[in-house]
Amino acid sequence: MIIHRGRLLDHLHLSVADLNASQRFYKAVIAALGKSITVVEGPHFFFADELWVETASGQPTHVHFAFQADNEEIVRRFHAAGIAAGGHDNGPPGPRNYHPGYFAAYLLDPDGNNVEAVFHGPARRSADSITFEPETPAQD
Repeated sequence: MIIHRGRLLDHLHLSVADLNASQRFYKAVIAALGKSITVVEGPHFFFADELWVETASGQPTHVHFAFQADNEEIVRRFHAAGIAAGGHDNGPPGPRNYHPGYFAAYLLDPDGNNVEAVFHGPARRSADSITFEPETPAQD
């Protein structure tokens, strides 16, 4: 079985009610995944990879999305870190019947988004990430 996980989504932009609570939560769960967030000067944004978070101008978003984890232990650390940082359990770490090897945990972030960490089992990846370098238009 070949499973393609590619670049359909360019980025995910969340609007949140409490930027500080969300920043604590995402900083903890993203650190558990071995990554970090970047805080942009000012009260509006922080981001990690293709995840952007800002203070809601209207209603906070309510979505489900998943972070990729490198192994089952990282899924467990993600779940524990999220609970410690104000998230709520929405499915403890464990195998799921989506495909062989699928191991995931689910948390509700401070705004009720269903945030998952998933390890797809031992597999060979075509690439860990991609690099995007915009071309500079020719000057006349």
